Amino acid sequence: MIKVAIVGGTGYTGVELMRLIAAHPQAELTAITSRALAGTPVAELFPSLRGHCNLAFCEPDTELLAGCDLVFFATPHGVAQAQVPELVRRGVRVIDLSADFRLQDIPTWEHWYGQPHVAPELAAQAVYGLPEVNRAAIAGAQLVACPGCYPTAIQLGWIPLLERGAVDATQLIASAASGASGAGRQGKTELLFAENSDNFRAYAAGGHRHLPEIEQGLRRAQPQDAAPAQVTFVPHLLPMVRGIHATLFAPLADGQSVEALQRLFEERYADEAFVDVLPAGSHPQTRSVRGTNVCRIALQQPQGRDTLVVMSVIDNLAKGASAQAVQNMNIMFGLNETQGLESPALLP
Repeated sequence: MIKVAIVGGTGYTGVELMRLIAAHPQAELTAITSRALAGTPVAELFPSLRGHCNLAFCEPDTELLAGCDLVFFATPHGVAQAQVPELVRRGVRVIDLSADFRLQDIPTWEHWYGQPHVAPELAAQAVYGLPEVNRAAIAGAQLVACPGCYPTAIQLGWIPLLERGAVDATQLIASAASGASGAGRQGKTELLFAENSDNFRAYAAGGHRHLPEIEQGLRRAQPQDAAPAQVTFVPHLLPMVRGIHATLFAPLADGQSVEALQRLFEERYADEAFVDVLPAGSHPQTRSVRGTNVCRIALQQPQGRDTLVVMSVIDNLAKGASAQAVQNMNIMFGLNETQGLESPALLP
């Protein structure tokens, strides 16, 4: 059994990790940390885990964490970079669900996250945890940076095209919408039910901190001589709990047809257990991936013109965070990649 700890177990990604680990046949949850709730039974805060988790929250003690095979960090940005270096020094494997180690360019990270980075040497070593691209590197990694929710949906929707140079990568547009859980488990007026029910709005249209992560991943997928990908990214808030729907627009390169690109996607993801390319003409729905590690993708060419539309849906707490983290764990420890992640979506 893999001995697992979760640092930061009181947020939505933390409780989603607990739910998944509780049902995982090869992982044992041995510690869940929270400074504020140390000593409180987990099931008292999360009754959904009664009978599945008998642990109490504890302080994030380094000695305790160092006794684990793997530590997940489900913490706010800036926390993991202060604690991970000592765990890495002691040989512990780490999966960080925050943005602390996603970006290789430290000044860019500091600009978007508004604080100094205290472990830049680890950012250089971290493996970006998008299995559909970095599976081999993830398998041997000690530190994995789990991708963000928007970047996961958007990259999976565009990577096959950029690998082949099938679209103009300098004119990419992403209009993506997320459920309210993407903002975390926090008490803010703008996240209240009364503020969001029967409402739909854009936010951070002038610049969102997931943008450099998206462009970094897309540029890695491009041939070396290609013009670097440039994305106009506008996120929106949906009046629902879970889910991301990304609508991606890209000008087609000369000679490309939607029929050929449909085949390209089907071939690119044929062996990927968690990417489902829908039949031509489909429209993916967020409820079809609720609670799963699946990304569903569909292609359209409106009016037969020169713009390709890719629609990509995921659960922001699952494939966009905790379930993808478990997928990374499976790869790191040589397990079947789908272990603990086989359940179909929740309907209704």
